[in-house]
Amino acid sequence: MKVVFSLAIPADAQAKLQQMVAEGKVASPQDIARNFSADPADAKALASWLKSEGFKVDKISADRTSLYAHGTVDQIQKSLNVNMVRVTKDGITYTAAQNAPSLPADVGKNVSAIVGLQPFRRAHKQFRICTPQSGVTAPLRHTKRGATKKTAKTGGKAKAAAPAATASVQDGYLVSEILRAYNADGLSVTGKGQTIAILIDTFPTAADLKAFWKLNGLKTTIKQIEMINVNGVSMPPQEGEETLDAQWTSGIAPGAKIKIYASGTLSFADLDSALDRIITDLATEPGMRQLSISLGLGETFMAPDEIKAQSQKFLRLAASGVNVFVASGDAGSNPDVTGHSSGGPTQVEYESSDINVIAVGGTTLNLAPDGSVDSETAWVGSGGGRSGVFTRQPWQQGAGVPNGNERLVPDVSLAADPNTGAGVILHGVRRQIGGTSWSTPVWAGFCALINEARASTGKPALTFLPPQIYKLSGSANFRDVTDGSNGAFNAGRGYDMVTGLGVPNVKQLVATLG
Repeated sequence: MKVVFSLAIPADAQAKLQQMVAEGKVASPQDIARNFSADPADAKALASWLKSEGFKVDKISADRTSLYAHGTVDQIQKSLNVNMVRVTKDGITYTAAQNAPSLPADVGKNVSAIVGLQPFRRAHKQFRICTPQSGVTAPLRHTKRGATKKTAKTGGKAKAAAPAATASVQDGYLVSEILRAYNADGLSVTGKGQTIAILIDTFPTAADLKAFWKLNGLKTTIKQIEMINVNGVSMPPQEGEETLDAQWTSGIAPGAKIKIYASGTLSFADLDSALDRIITDLATEPGMRQLSISLGLGETFMAPDEIKAQSQKFLRLAASGVNVFVASGDAGSNPDVTGHSSGGPTQVEYESSDINVIAVGGTTLNLAPDGSVDSETAWVGSGGGRSGVFTRQPWQQGAGVPNGNERLVPDVSLAADPNTGAGVILHGVRRQIGGTSWSTPVWAGFCALINEARASTGKPALTFLPPQIYKLSGSANFRDVTDGSNGAFNAGRGYDMVTGLGVPNVKQLVATLG
């Protein structure tokens, strides 16, 4: 059984790192390794103790904040003082801890979290495949959209918009249509010189990637895609998420390099391992300044240790100048434990609620037959609300931001509704896929375009985006989305907890930030 021990950096060092992020400063990998890593003596003492208890120490992250070990259930019960029981979830039976673990004081004084003892708790993917209404698989062609959907209002509050009416079987928007919808067409930048990282559990197929590029008339080649098996395990089959992420990051930024970090599973221990690998690779990948993650789990379903361990990694990424775009969720304001039903408590989903990431919500985008934007409303599935874990940061302010001390989700948004979704080639067939898993990689691609524009004028890459873009609220850099609801929250003028600041005007953002 895999267990991850998270070692904390000193509190003053962590506070300094967080202040640097807020001020738009970036630390080099060497600086972080030298001044913001865990104490080598702590990692050495913990590793030595674990070995003496019969555990196998698999690896220690380069910054010593994570120690990965394997042990038998008997060893875990005896050494960590936990009672292990059998738990069945979604038809799969796991062995999991029934109570909180403990460590001897001399080896555990700086261990801030232990992850992996409840393996039934896993992230879920934020995507939805749209089944054509006719029940017929769409051919590899583009069909025009029919009637659009409007947002109904009752008593001054917006209702969730009804499913879009279609004149024919839809097969998803093309890259060119999304570029035009967000004023990103005709740009001289392609993401050249930039690297976009993707965190997911498995790899897309090369055949599907090539078919997507051909469909969209792109010159992207398979040499631009690097697939990294983080944990050296057999990869699960493709479900669509991995394919959506890779095709649309490479579609929006066809000149960029794409690095896919596949964790093998969606357990938080394996995802932590992938994040550690990404952090380590920054030393040799200076252009990797954007990361797309389309995973999440409701905050109330998370263990505090799981959040604590990952949050420390997101802080390190933000301080290194990596903008991490995370899907806000596909079940509106009340996601259940599966993330695909709105039957849970009012909550936001982690990882999108972390204060060191950019949370990406979703809209329903309807294009007219000539390709212009006919309407754009908040998508009913867009995750959003108030965090129950993270406090609001000084940068989250502006018109529409409600009073309070909680971190608000999302920050920005983009097309996500599967009923007007993305064209994706999956298993050789063109499918229509949506969810905030679509809006997120598109935003990562836009970030790569802005960073190339900055590089072309001799400017350094973007620092943490939120402190910069919240200052642009209400400007021409964003198109405000004012209609629609995700259940508990309504879209409105300025910031709202369904679409954030709104959707981007990319040409204007390139001019402003690039």
